[in-house]
Amino acid sequence: MKNAFIFKSLMALSISVLLFSCSKNDYGSSSRATGWKYNSKDGGFQVQTNYKEQETGPGLVFIEGGTFTMGRVQDDVMHDWNNTPTQQHVQSFYMDETEVTNVMYLEYLDWLKGVYPPTEPKYRNIYYGALPDTLVWRNRLGFNEMMTNNYLRHPAYANYPVVGVNWIQAIEFSNWRTNRVNERILEEEDVIKKNAPFEDVSAESTFDTDTYLNAPTQTYGGNDEAIRGGRASERYAKTNDSTGLYIQRKDGLLLPKYRLPTEAEWEYAALGLVEIRSYNIYRGRKKYPWTGKYTRSGKRRTRGDQLANFKQGDGDYGGIAGWSDDGADITAPVKSYNPNDYGLYDMAGNVAEWVADVYRPIVDDEYNDFNYYRGNVYTKNAINPDGTVKIVMTDSIVYDTLSNGKIIARVLPGGILQVPIDEQETYMRTNFNDSDNRNYRDGDKSSSRYYEGFQDQATPNRRMYNAPIHYVGPDAEDSTKMDRRYDESSKRTTIVDDEVRVYKGGSWKDRAYWLDPAQRRFLPQDMATDYIGFRNAMSRVGTKARKKKTPRHQKPKG
Repeated sequence: MKNAFIFKSLMALSISVLLFSCSKNDYGSSSRATGWKYNSKDGGFQVQTNYKEQETGPGLVFIEGGTFTMGRVQDDVMHDWNNTPTQQHVQSFYMDETEVTNVMYLEYLDWLKGVYPPTEPKYRNIYYGALPDTLVWRNRLGFNEMMTNNYLRHPAYANYPVVGVNWIQAIEFSNWRTNRVNERILEEEDVIKKNAPFEDVSAESTFDTDTYLNAPTQTYGGNDEAIRGGRASERYAKTNDSTGLYIQRKDGLLLPKYRLPTEAEWEYAALGLVEIRSYNIYRGRKKYPWTGKYTRSGKRRTRGDQLANFKQGDGDYGGIAGWSDDGADITAPVKSYNPNDYGLYDMAGNVAEWVADVYRPIVDDEYNDFNYYRGNVYTKNAINPDGTVKIVMTDSIVYDTLSNGKIIARVLPGGILQVPIDEQETYMRTNFNDSDNRNYRDGDKSSSRYYEGFQDQATPNRRMYNAPIHYVGPDAEDSTKMDRRYDESSKRTTIVDDEVRVYKGGSWKDRAYWLDPAQRRFLPQDMATDYIGFRNAMSRVGTKARKKKTPRHQKPKG
């Protein structure tokens, strides 16, 4: 009897252990749907099972997302009423530790000059269209030729923020940076041939991230030796890539795009709410990127020192020499002042910064309060008759002519041509019904969901904002000249339209009023100044928070 009891007890224990182990099955190496093993040598679904989390790209710091009060809570003494407070939530993302510097931008120019020699007429506009406007330093009644001639290229200014860059140029720099970073990753992982980014690059043979993911055989102009020249190809073929040829998005190796931050992201990051749990600050009472209500340090060792680079008064751009000086009369080298709690430098002062959004006086939180952004223009890859994506060649480079006549390349050789989405993507959808959503819910009739354009055939569609309409294009009589027509109508009432972008933060040229991250201003996207720069951001994939390692002193012993 005793043996039978012991046997029954052991059986019950075995069943309990079996049930417990089944309940703890995390299906790490097999499918939760079918039970089939992943990455089997005999076939089956190939999946990345070793992915940890997104790597932090060069120059970036992690910003954990959350909710915050976007806009100005303090009294609006200017009565702009274009930054009334709204409650917003942003997802986690990454942002540049500093503004993009002159030396960073010169690296971009050097690459363009080497790959697309401006001495060749067909490439001339690629390089010259990317050049910052150094004439922004000139003033009719000021002697600034030293900055005009030296600020961009002299090594003394290498680590100063780049200026004279318009919004479109900032976008193109971001695209270039994405491609160079991902190209470096593939080379370091030995997926592409070593030194391919230097030896196999020409105007007809370049690397583009989207092209590599969508049509990898067209990368480097179809140079198979460069594309598949890495020794790690077999390793990835066995573990990650079911094609056995190329890295895919599902491998998790390539980083998302570098881009301009949205206005909500920029303001959230500038406030630096990382370690602050004060109710008033959470509700929007924080005035500057640093803690406190003043622009001078209150700490004993640095008491009285300025915390940012800004204009302190009429004719006072830095203070009295040797005393109460902010250390700069124009811009200052990046990292000249302490960072905010996220580790971001110069989120107030030095230069104001472009953000991605199209400007409108009101942030429409009634429609959306999650990852708010005005500026969506949805496109898709252009497709050839044979079903392949349409790659831009050297004879089909896509250019954009600005209102001042300057020509900027928007899609370089090796990239994929983009076209607006059509009814195939919008049919029966409720979340969007058009390609261009920049003026959605503006208040005008055509922004309403069920507006029918043919009802107003007698009167052309009226725009919400009566902004000037300039024309720049080839001269009808002489194609070598540009026809520039400046809108001189006296009936124009604003410069706000779909081509006007937001810029945030104060600069070396601004009073302390503009250091508040809630402040917002706007400028046409093809204009540049001597006080606006930019920094890049990157979206985060996966978890909201980064995985934290247990400190060594807290790890259990034994």
